Amino acid sequence: VFAGMNGSAIENFSCVIYNISFMNCTWQAGRDAPGDTQYFLYWKNSRYDDAMECELYITDENGRNMGCRFQNVKIEIEKAYFLVNGSSKNSLIQFYDEYIQLYKIEILTPPLNVTVNCTRDPAGCIITWQPPLTSHVENVNCFEYEISIQKK
Repeated sequence: VFAGMNGSAIENFSCVIYNISFMNCTWQAGRDAPGDTQYFLYWKNSRYDDAMECELYITDENGRNMGCRFQNVKIEIEKAYFLVNGSSKNSLIQFYDEYIQLYKIEILTPPLNVTVNCTRDPAGCIITWQPPLTSHVENVNCFEYEISIQKK
């Protein structure tokens, strides 16, 4: 049973990891949350870590926390745990929590050092590249690539 007023927990919680080690999480205020509700995000990267509160909140025009920016995020094998709770002078606010596999929310950088060497013989062109940078993939054979060739 969730303590707090129904409809006061955040909605549409979403996180994305980009540029290898940056993460943004965002949410919307609960549809029935009182106007003075303030939300706070805590997360743990693994069960062995201590919970950490967001250090850089994203706020709306009223100063309400609606997201968080993280730096130096490391993707671990385990699921990360996120909890957003809230406070209001008027009522108890329900919390929201979720476990997320961080590798599933990473936006990978493009492949590096893409080169194309074309010859006139029927062999055509040779395209080479290096895998994208990432904080967690140790086996580059895990990547799949798609090449779009357009004649000009």
